[in-house]
Formats: sequence, C-alpha cells, structure tokens
Amino acid sequence: MLEVSLLTVAVCLTLAVLIYRYVTRNYYYFADKPIPFLKPVFGIGNTGPLLFKKRDFFEHFTTLYRSFPDAKVFGFFSMTDPFYMVRDPDMVKKITVKDFDHFVDHTSMSNDEELDNPHMLIANTLVALRGNKWRDMRATLSPAFTGSKMRQMFTLVTECGQSMVQYYREQSSQQGPPVLEMKEVFSRFANDVIATTAFGIQVNSFREQNNVFYTLGKTVSNPTGVLQALKMLGYTLFPKLMFKLNIDFISAEHDKFFRGTVMETMKVREEKNIFRPDMIELLMQAKRGSLKHQTDEPKETTGEGFATVEESQVGKRNHNRVWTDNELIAQAFIFFFAGFETVSMTLSLVAYEITRNPDVQAKLYEEIVRTEADLAGKPLTYEVIQGMKYLDMVISETLRLWPIATLVERKCVKDYLYDDGHGCRFTIEKGKSVFVSAIGLHRDPQYYPEPEKFDPERFSEENRSKINMNTYLPFGIGPRNCIGSRFALMEMKAIVYYLLLNFSFEVHEKTQIPLKFEKSPTRLKPEKGIWVEFRPRASS
Repeated sequence: MLEVSLLTVAVCLTLAVLIYRYVTRNYYYFADKPIPFLKPVFGIGNTGPLLFKKRDFFEHFTTLYRSFPDAKVFGFFSMTDPFYMVRDPDMVKKITVKDFDHFVDHTSMSNDEELDNPHMLIANTLVALRGNKWRDMRATLSPAFTGSKMRQMFTLVTECGQSMVQYYREQSSQQGPPVLEMKEVFSRFANDVIATTAFGIQVNSFREQNNVFYTLGKTVSNPTGVLQALKMLGYTLFPKLMFKLNIDFISAEHDKFFRGTVMETMKVREEKNIFRPDMIELLMQAKRGSLKHQTDEPKETTGEGFATVEESQVGKRNHNRVWTDNELIAQAFIFFFAGFETVSMTLSLVAYEITRNPDVQAKLYEEIVRTEADLAGKPLTYEVIQGMKYLDMVISETLRLWPIATLVERKCVKDYLYDDGHGCRFTIEKGKSVFVSAIGLHRDPQYYPEPEKFDPERFSEENRSKINMNTYLPFGIGPRNCIGSRFALMEMKAIVYYLLLNFSFEVHEKTQIPLKFEKSPTRLKPEKGIWVEFRPRASS
C-alpha cells in the first residue's frame, strides 16, 4: 500500500510539474529582450482584471497602456501567450504602414491559408482572411466603399432616419416625450440601415419590434444563454482554438437564414434584372468582376471627415481571383455584424455626450438649422452632410474619447528587426503579435490635453494640425484599416442630423453620469444603459 501511495504521489507530482512547465513555457519570453514587460500570473497572464470582472474593456487597455509610461514598446501576456504593446506613435506607423509586409495579418482569426474553412462565415470575412487572399478580397471590396458609392446609398440611409424620426414624433404626441435607452434605439436604426443598404430589404424595426433581421442582430451581438456566452468568451480569449474545433460564431439556424437571404436576393435580381444601389448589387458586381475603382474618382478624403481613412494601394491592385458565393456572403455577414454593433454603440455614445454637454448640443443644433435653411426644402445630400464642420468635430471627438475598436493588432508574418533608432534593437519573431492600444493613445495627455474632457474643438480647422495622426486610430491604421469608415460616418452623421433637427436630447433621472461600463471580458455594455429623453422641438 505504501508503495502504491508513493507511486501515486510521484505521478501527481510529475503531472503537476509538466502542467506547470507547459503553462509557463512562454513566461520568460521577454527575459532576453531589451524592453520591460508585465509579470504574468500563472495560467491567466495579465488578463486577470478582465476575466475576474475588475475592469471594463476601456479601463483594462488604458491601464495596460500606462504600465510603462516611458517605454516605446513593452511585453505582456494574454493567458499563456506573449504579446508586444507598441506605445510610440512613430513606431506604430512604421509597423502598420511602412513595414506592413511584415505585419499583414490579424491575430484573432488567423490560421494557415491552407486550413481555411470554406463553410464558416466568420472565417471567410475580410477581417479574418490572411495573406494574398486578404489582399485580393480587399481589392475586390474597396471600390464598394468609395465616396461615389456612398452617394448612391445615402438616400437609403436618410429614408431610415426620417422613418425613425416620424415614429418618435408620433410616440411623443401620444404619450409625451419618450425616455429611451440609446443602444436599443440605435441598434434598431442600424438594423434598418443594414437591411436596406446591404440586402435590399425594407424593415422598420421601430414598428416591427421583433423582425427577423433585428432578432438575428441581437442574438449575434448580445448572446444569451450559457452556450452562447461560452462561445463569445472562447472567441475572445481562444479564437484560434475555436476555429480549429470548428465551433461557429453563429448558430446553424441563423447561418442558414443569412445565406438563404443573400442567395435568394441575388437570384431574384439576376432573373428580373433589378438594380438597387446597395451592398448586394456591389457583391454581384464583384462576382462578375465588374466592380472597379473609377479612374476619375476624386480624392476621397477631401471633405469627408477627419476620421475617414484613406485606401492604400493594396485596395487598388488588380487580381484574377474568382470568388465563391460563400466567400461573398461572408462579406455581407461582417458588414451586418459590424454595422449593427459598432455603429449603434458609437451613436449611443454620441447621444450621451451631446446630452450631457448642452453647449455642444446648442452649437450643433445651430449648424443643423442653418443647413436646413440653406437646403430650402431640398433633400439632404451626401455632399451637404460632409460639409457640416461642427457635426464632424462632434463625431470625431466621440471616436477619440470612446473608440469602440479599442485595440489595433497585427501578427508578424516574417521575422522583423525592431529598431527605434536609439539603441533598442531586437527581433520580433514570426508568429508573434503586436498590439496598439487605441484607447491608451486617445487618452494620453501627451497627445490630447485633458483627455477625459469631451471637447470637439480639438478637431476644429485651427486645431487639427496639432494632432499627430498616428495617435488617432478610431478606424485603425495602414492598409488593414476599416474599409467601412465612410459608410459608418455617413450613417452616424445622417441620423444625428435628423434627430437633433426634431428633438432636443435631455438628461433624465435614469441617465447615468458619469457613464460606466459593465466589467466584462467579452463585450462593451453600459452598466445601466444610456438613457436620454427625446423632447420634441416646437418646429423643425
């Protein structure tokens, strides 16, 4: 018996040592690097505050960024994996732009090209694709997001905005000024915009509260139930493992609905020769190979807003790749998901800042009234909305203070010699990942004085030259920036215009000031919601 007990103890000790060695195998990775690094906690690295709900996303990655205030780059650990955090704006640009060929891919969904899953939608989205396949898809989709294409879609967006305003005007006349939770409100608006601009389907999520598109968006972006919560956590912390295990991001039922909707719409349009200026039409053009950049396209960034990102040469290259239906449907899916969640959350934060800063609201309303008077009864146009300078300043400052894309990350695809020009040299090995904390840069007093203050004047024509563009990353940076920045900005500006023209945003007893977020490892969610009273204006 004694021998059996000793053997059991020996086996347990051996297993314990092996497990310890495995878990800590990377914990000395930075020891021979000339940079500081955060000491990891066994098994969880430096993610403890998130995992154990001690911080929200914004707090965590701001705190992480500030760990070594004098460092240009430092190391940290997510679970057992080592990552680099780059803090220096010049190095951020060097890595993401000048030396982009070393950092082409994203980390989150990355896996070898030969292991690409042709059936899983999320694995075939532009965000997840790698290498040449990503380059070709970027080039294919890039013409769909130019200013000229936004002009074509703008009327569809304004129709959704006007419909939303009409609904709440009716509500206020019947029941008094409504007190509304902004994330809920703007999720419905974003859903209607996506349905019409992406799928050519007119949906009114205010009058049809539980329409199938809205239900799908809510399920995907705010999963309920233990299984869905575990899947979301898995994709947040172990995306590569989730991919290898073939665990899909969405349910089989929603996957079938999504594919069926896109394919049926394409089929009907081809059979009946229907044209509509929306994403389905653009995907059909991409499939035919007829979606191209216009040679006479004006410089896109002119007058289109401070936050608008410019397309790189990668997006303007030619290729002969032929896309499958699944690959194109995947792009419609990511457009749906990003448009539903990120746009609605950003708009909620715009509403929050306008509500708690009445001086900003008053100045913005004055600009809207002037613009409406200049239109003299004519419809609002893409050019007019882009010419509204103060509206752009308000949106730009919201994106600075509350960047929903909290992190920019890139995976090193071939060994890279990091050299800051001041004696710090080391190799970032192939396979390792580099992070940039957008929230950290945006709230660094070195670049933005009084960073916690909401101040649209930072983005006035007089002050814009003071901003280092490598410290302003609401839509990322470099060739892998957000392809949909023009669409998102157009959508946000249009609805803010129509809402403020018709309603004043008022603080209510349910409005949480200052705003706090849930301490969650998987999502950004206001702790008590963002509640605003829509008070109808006497005339509009």
